[in-house]
Amino acid sequence: MRHETVDTLNRKADKAELGFWLYLMTDVIIFASLFATYLVLRNNTAGGPSAADLFEPRYAFVETLILLTSSFTCGIAAIAFKFGKKQLGLGLLMATIVLGTAFLTLELLEFGTLVREGHSWQASAFLSAFFTLVGTHGFHILIGLIWAAVTGGYIMSNGLTRNAVRKFTLFSLFWHFLDVVWIFLFTIVYLLGELS
Repeated sequence: MRHETVDTLNRKADKAELGFWLYLMTDVIIFASLFATYLVLRNNTAGGPSAADLFEPRYAFVETLILLTSSFTCGIAAIAFKFGKKQLGLGLLMATIVLGTAFLTLELLEFGTLVREGHSWQASAFLSAFFTLVGTHGFHILIGLIWAAVTGGYIMSNGLTRNAVRKFTLFSLFWHFLDVVWIFLFTIVYLLGELS
């Protein structure tokens, strides 16, 4: 009977992982569409400022360093959890949450500055595409921060069970995915924007 229970749990875990990968593929499609839209609309400024006029690549570079550091702490936390180092993993998870929050705060400050200066999503097709693309990434960061907090709470309550480690591994993959998206975003929006 116990063997069947373990098999049932394994099947459920496999289905959850498959569902996660399917979800991640839909996110890839969403971001690919948003990137394509941005690239098509980036020169449609309605006579207003372009990316080169509005964006400061050094500011975005600081955001990049913060997010990449959070990815590093998340990856080390995943390793710590796999080796049963609960306190170390939780400390690194907290660092990931703090860094992710700092990144999101900087992104919101940039949005606020642009809107205050009269460069909102309503000003041009270019800015509409920018706010949609970067805002969608920011929304995913917010979801990731909530997921991280819930997963950390689960680990504190239930310990480092196999299920807890699996849940954190899925979160970690999601967080790394957001870093990859940001690298493309940083390159296409901020670096190429500086050259246009």
